[in-house]
Amino acid sequence: MKMHFKIYKYFYFTLFLFASCDKVITLPIENSESKMIIEANITDQPGPYFVKLSRSISINEPNVYPIITNGSIIISDNMGMKDTLKHISGGVYKTNRIRGVYGSTYFLEVKVDGQIYTAQTTMPLKVNLDSLRINSFPVNGENRYSIIPVYQDPVVLGNSYRFIQKINDTLDDIYNIFNDNLNNGKINQRPLNNGTDKLSVKLFDSVSVEMQCISPSAHLYFYTLSQQSGAGPGGGTAPSNPPNNIIGGALGLFSAHTTQTKVIKISNK
Repeated sequence: MKMHFKIYKYFYFTLFLFASCDKVITLPIENSESKMIIEANITDQPGPYFVKLSRSISINEPNVYPIITNGSIIISDNMGMKDTLKHISGGVYKTNRIRGVYGSTYFLEVKVDGQIYTAQTTMPLKVNLDSLRINSFPVNGENRYSIIPVYQDPVVLGNSYRFIQKINDTLDDIYNIFNDNLNNGKINQRPLNNGTDKLSVKLFDSVSVEMQCISPSAHLYFYTLSQQSGAGPGGGTAPSNPPNNIIGGALGLFSAHTTQTKVIKISNK
């Protein structure tokens, strides 16, 4: 089960004013309203697929999101298939019948405590990840490395991609969100962001890259998160709830996407 969605608390800033007597004045922080979090994925790989339900917390609460075990969840598709999910553990619900197929549209309905949340998404056609290429560049007299996913973008404009990178089995939490606005119909030459000071690609590392073909709503969701995380221009923007495709006021995302993974070893050859 892969849950690649990251949901943030509400962030607030406390302003400290220092007077000549060194007195500290702290502005009060309002507690935010707890909201439903829905993390739902369907892929082109064989099921089952999973939906996780939880609730958001305020900034002064422990970093533990309350799980929801009494939800009623139905996923259906445009071919008439209807699947009632079963709770298995930890707020996670499992499908039984639904299948992930390119071009199919999926409908999500979640009922919790009398509140109804709905969403729909269409799985894009699959763009093949042909290979991974190593990009080497000098920094302060030493070689640094990044990975270029090699794929042929289709001629039709409007394709979006998400890349998830693991370095020696450690997840790189930087968002790599691409589209074809600048390279429509071309072979990709854009490298993935090269980790952080604590986690970067080095000689002899093994790097795994998962490529997802994602919907426009998923692209907007993850692109917004990338800007807020500091991966965007200027070091990021002020955090807020990213736009999603869920109707009813919930956080999270309902995504139907393709997935494929390749691994490459960094060598000096």
